[in-house]
Amino acid sequence: MEALNLSRSNIKWKKRPFYPRSPPSLLPISLLFLLFSLLLFLSYKHISTSTLLRTSKNSSPARFCTSQLKTLAGEKFLWYAPHSGFSNQLSELRNALLMAAILDRTLIVPPVLDHHAVALGSCPKFRVLSPNQLRFSVWNHVIDLIRSRRYVSMAEIIDLSKLVSGSDIRVIDFREFISIWCGVNIELACSESNRQSSFFETMRECGSLLSGNNGNVNSCVYAVDEDCRTTVWTYGNDDEDGILDSFQPDEQLKKKKKISYVRTRHNVYKTLGPGSGSDSASILAFGSLFTSPYKGSELHIDIHEAPRDQRVQSLIENVRFLPFVPEITNAGKDFVYEKIKSPFLCAQLRLLDGQFKNHWKGTFLGLQEKIEYLRHEGVPLPIHIFVMTDLPGGNWTASYLEELARDSDGFKLHVLSENDEIVIRTAKKLGDAGMKKHCHPPLLPDILLYIEETVCSCAKLGFVGTAGSTIAESIELMRKYGVCSNQGTIQL
Repeated sequence: MEALNLSRSNIKWKKRPFYPRSPPSLLPISLLFLLFSLLLFLSYKHISTSTLLRTSKNSSPARFCTSQLKTLAGEKFLWYAPHSGFSNQLSELRNALLMAAILDRTLIVPPVLDHHAVALGSCPKFRVLSPNQLRFSVWNHVIDLIRSRRYVSMAEIIDLSKLVSGSDIRVIDFREFISIWCGVNIELACSESNRQSSFFETMRECGSLLSGNNGNVNSCVYAVDEDCRTTVWTYGNDDEDGILDSFQPDEQLKKKKKISYVRTRHNVYKTLGPGSGSDSASILAFGSLFTSPYKGSELHIDIHEAPRDQRVQSLIENVRFLPFVPEITNAGKDFVYEKIKSPFLCAQLRLLDGQFKNHWKGTFLGLQEKIEYLRHEGVPLPIHIFVMTDLPGGNWTASYLEELARDSDGFKLHVLSENDEIVIRTAKKLGDAGMKKHCHPPLLPDILLYIEETVCSCAKLGFVGTAGSTIAESIELMRKYGVCSNQGTIQL
């Protein structure tokens, strides 16, 4: 194809013809028309994105608070808004079970949310979603999980059977609850012909009520407004109720972010229990229940012991560790026996997500030091290492992992993938065990992480985790509670 020649010498200029000049008033009119069109478009976009909230506010919440109360026969419930990754969600489940038992409420067990589909924000920086915003975001994501048939309950991954049967803890599956409370048939969400039915509109209205968008409704819903910016929940120590927490925003942060939050410690039983303004409500809706130690205090919940209340003390002990269901635990052990077959070291290396992508050197340094220690102790070669990482094998080039993989005389690396037979087989078992009850999912659930954690809990040569990773904390807890203590003997 011949190139287009734009040389000035080849261009023949024509004399511009004369056109009568338009009246001066037409230009402003055309601009006004364009501006009007733009404003109309932006208004439409705003209306379309806010329809969910406005529709829910205009709908009467009374219809969700009448016949349902009779059906539930005076039962009181606790709902909360989990978020972030699975380890954070598991931590919140432990706290929710404890809070529900303290307040004598039945816990509504949520599904496993997609990794970071809902983010809280930063408690130390006092930059988080409000409880209402968080609850509504979680509700919408849960409905999306139901709609796309990807719903998997936390109780189908975490074994709550012993905890529920042997204590004062009561639970109900989220799907069972909304079927009663919202007055919907959950199976309608699974039918292609009903995707555009009134089901999802009803669910949006019901979710708006339970999220606190309609405010508190007497004897129906009490939406807790307190979050980690203002409150640290305690129990049993009356002397601390109402006092200032030791961690407060510093003056620099107050000026920079223009905030005026004051963190106060409150006894959750006194604040939200019998005799409180929320006690009569059938549903007590929290926002986040995530907490973590921070600067000598806790970010949101500081209930580690209750020496004056043996019942609650027993509950605290019971919820500290929640095991996976047997199908997952057994799969991890089978991988150890059938594939690794030798004592091994587990390396949990989080390298791509968030803050961890900037700390490769420090993450690999811990593994290097552990390997040198094992060599010094005379562990026979090759040293077996189970690698649990978010870095795909194709990206190991020029990293310490590639160096280990190439040294086949010194090391033998083991990895799991979602396509491995043992992972697929276990996912099918879980489907047969309970996931088919509501909207049988067309895709197998993502359970790779859970099996990997179980494998790491069985590592007899030790465990190296990524500093600051909640996944590493979960594995350490599994190892502490001896998940693999009954696995038999693997001799060094």
